[in-house]
Amino acid sequence: MKTLRISDDVHRKLTATVGTLMAQTGKMQTYQDAVEAMLSQSVILPQDLLDQIQHFVGKEKGKGYTTREDFLRDATRWRLKHLSGEYEHVEVLREKYERGESAVREMILPFLGIADYLDKQGELRTMPRVARLFWVWSSTFLLLF
Repeated sequence: MKTLRISDDVHRKLTATVGTLMAQTGKMQTYQDAVEAMLSQSVILPQDLLDQIQHFVGKEKGKGYTTREDFLRDATRWRLKHLSGEYEHVEVLREKYERGESAVREMILPFLGIADYLDKQGELRTMPRVARLFWVWSSTFLLLF
């Protein structure tokens, strides 16, 4: 057994980590458990990337992230979802996307926007042909009057 000197700030963070581990496991935890969890669950990232994330979190408070950890959890989940093969991600410049949104509105189509159009295409493909024709006709009819 070794003795370590730590600052009061590190001691508070370590104690908070012990509390989090106890909440997760429902069992008593020690400082050693907390240190082992941090060592086994931590990921070392380049400082410039951490700085970019911290800058984003601080600047874009309206996006819902309060800490770097919140951002990293969400980014990791998002990336895993898209790498699963279940979804397709297509990057479109904001300017082009906004022009497409305007075009959908100007053409008086029965869609709220591009995303709604894409969602409806999936729904339409699963409908029988007669129902699809009626849906398109009734949506168009409602927009004309």
